Amino acid sequence: MAEKLSKPKSIVKSKDLEKTNVPEKSKGIENSKGLEKTKKVEKAVTNATKKKPNRIARFWRSTIGELRKVSWPTTQEAWRLTKVVLMVVLAMALLLGLLDFVFSRAIAAFVSI
Repeated sequence: MAEKLSKPKSIVKSKDLEKTNVPEKSKGIENSKGLEKTKKVEKAVTNATKKKPNRIARFWRSTIGELRKVSWPTTQEAWRLTKVVLMVVLAMALLLGLLDFVFSRAIAAFVSI
């Protein structure tokens, strides 16, 4: 019974360390790294709250970020698609012009009766 009460502190420490399976030296290193990370996070949060960019700057940054994600076409693809768009626009202009001509003549004929 006297043995249990008079245990040296070194034995108690070694048993506590065995339970955690982490040596005492590495505990200090991990804690210091954890503190450094916590300090960095706190610093980033305070910097973010201090600096509130205006809407235009935030819009510009987000626009540039989105444009970096875009998959841009090659030069040949761009020219080919441009030609397709021009042909479709020309065809629609001719169709709408023809329909306008036909309906204007039909309404003129209907009104003159």
